[in-house]
Amino acid sequence: MRSLKSFEKELNKCSNCGLCESVCPIFKLNKNDCAVSKGKFIMLQGVTRGELKLSKNINRYLDMCLKCGKCAKYCPSGIDAVQIFNTAKWEYMKNTLRGKIVKMLSSFIHIRTTRKFYSSFPTQNDKIIYFRGCVNNILPNTDKYLRKIFKNVPLNIVTPDFECCGLPYLSEGNMEGFVKAAQHNAKLLKGNYTYLVTDCASCEDTVLNYHKYIKNFGIPEKKSKNWGDIIAEKDLKFKFKTPVKVTFHKPCHLKDDSFFEKIINNCENVEYVKMNDYDECCGCAGSFILKNRGLSKELSHRKAENIDATDADYVITTCPACILGLKQGKPKAKVLSLLEFLALA
Repeated sequence: MRSLKSFEKELNKCSNCGLCESVCPIFKLNKNDCAVSKGKFIMLQGVTRGELKLSKNINRYLDMCLKCGKCAKYCPSGIDAVQIFNTAKWEYMKNTLRGKIVKMLSSFIHIRTTRKFYSSFPTQNDKIIYFRGCVNNILPNTDKYLRKIFKNVPLNIVTPDFECCGLPYLSEGNMEGFVKAAQHNAKLLKGNYTYLVTDCASCEDTVLNYHKYIKNFGIPEKKSKNWGDIIAEKDLKFKFKTPVKVTFHKPCHLKDDSFFEKIINNCENVEYVKMNDYDECCGCAGSFILKNRGLSKELSHRKAENIDATDADYVITTCPACILGLKQGKPKAKVLSLLEFLALA
């Protein structure tokens, strides 16, 4: 694991150009320089030089981050802000009483994501490893939706004994807990398989970024898919009894959403209307929804306004956490996962 000091060179690359301000959802709301990457970089530069301490105030600003990664995509210097903030959070938490208490409590959480039910599927040669998210372990309706959607489709699906992807640990600065979960999951992903499939954009993004935190492991992005990709590739057809109008919310961590329009084009009686800022954050972002209630609600309400402007019957997404954020905004449209929506057909 890298130390915050080891990122000093990356922090010094920041030229204060301000491009991160143009894409940061939080800065758009409050115009606070400390809420955006370049402001945090200045504070963390002071820490790495010994001029500042990782204080409670700096930690507050670290928590004022959606971890959406938009700043990194637009940064001309290519600075990975999320990894730096996660590292800073870890160093703050491991040196404070609060951090030690949180780590102790989280050590009791042992979430496995296995649920075996695929023996009834006809099989094919391609081997799909299904990474079930923690939410689906608590609310297992996803199993029912998958059974219906893929009822007549040959699939060879295996569900290893995965733990939680580790994102909750990482977000709270429990790097040890995160690495332990990541190493466990990485061992299960070293065999031969065609695709790793998830139904949560955040889980997929976390697993694809394991290589940043543990050595000698990496998953080629082309081997990682979500169920939307598989459904689009199989060219499955869906028929709805009555006409419905839908819109789509793109989760921050979803890299490619091209599958969605392909699927909708194969849905009879379904009209798609793209909302404004369809890829802006829903306001959830894990623990952000608890630690920054005002900002979270404002993001959710803005999203709801864009949803309502489409006059859609359903707003669809591919992240369980986004469902919470979207519902917080109270849009007129019903909020559904992609799989739940297709299972209505």
